[in-house]
Amino acid sequence: MYIENIQIKKYLSFWLASMYWVVVLIIVIGGLTRLTDSGLSITEWQLFSGFLPPLNNYDWEKYFNLYKEIPEYKIQNYSMTLVEFKFIFWWEWIHRFLARLIGIFYLVPLLFFTFKLGFVKLKNLYLIFFLICFQGFIGWYMVSSGLVDRIDVSHFRLSMHLFLAFFILVLILWNYLNLKVINFPNQNINFYLPLFFLILIFMQIVIGGFVSGMDAGQIYNSWPLMGSSFFPDDSNFVNLFNIAAFSDPSLVQFMHRNLAYIIFALYLFILFKIYKINLYKLFLPIKLVGIILIIQILLGVFTLLHGAQIFLASMHQICSIFLVSSSIYLFFLNSKSK
Repeated sequence: MYIENIQIKKYLSFWLASMYWVVVLIIVIGGLTRLTDSGLSITEWQLFSGFLPPLNNYDWEKYFNLYKEIPEYKIQNYSMTLVEFKFIFWWEWIHRFLARLIGIFYLVPLLFFTFKLGFVKLKNLYLIFFLICFQGFIGWYMVSSGLVDRIDVSHFRLSMHLFLAFFILVLILWNYLNLKVINFPNQNINFYLPLFFLILIFMQIVIGGFVSGMDAGQIYNSWPLMGSSFFPDDSNFVNLFNIAAFSDPSLVQFMHRNLAYIIFALYLFILFKIYKINLYKLFLPIKLVGIILIIQILLGVFTLLHGAQIFLASMHQICSIFLVSSSIYLFFLNSKSK
């Protein structure tokens, strides 16, 4: 978007940068909510009344009794005490509270900038607001899948919720870069190489959501082999070509591992292409992507070896945020070359 008023442009870019970091925070909190099995602790969608946490013992007992009605409590957590319930409740409440704040912090400045600049120049930002609202619906759609017939949420819905969070983050970052970056490369590599790299990373995020949703990181805690072989011995290779493979924890972990290898191989090819034609202005972003990618792979390996221990699993997810962000920066510069 082109904005003549320097001061308004400054405020707009600061707002987008702030929203980027708040969305990063909610992705991190959301990951920890999943890792601590806290996502089903609040069993009702309370858009306004849920803004405040329980303020007295009566409120706590009310929430706890509602939790006792769902399969997760009856089958898995039947011995849970109120103190233990409060631990998982707070993770989910903070996640929902932050989601509400994001909606408010996005809408109010958006209305202000619309008054100053008009709707036409900000229509891309209204799309983001629509997706933020839609994300709230997807979040409840995900939670509702675990309230009746199962002790966990659907890994498909979880992955959808995660994908949309990253997509919102990418759109915010892209609009920020449009405002701030003015120095573009004179040449570029093939447009589709960084695009395909980005698509593979988003595919990896989706499959990573499946891994998280099915606790697939807690099996085959060895590397580079899965147990004693490259392919999991509790399945057949032909099963990979069946849609049911996306609901098989062993096969999903196999996909997640091997897609990481493909992503790294494509990164090396892009690195070679950039250095071959001396695209100096892409040296920094491609190095940044490489450093983060290597850290991400190592964190993935350590997460596996330690049975998806919460700290390592969370760091693995946090690193994915910056891998996506750095890849978007590379793609942005390459696509905007003169």
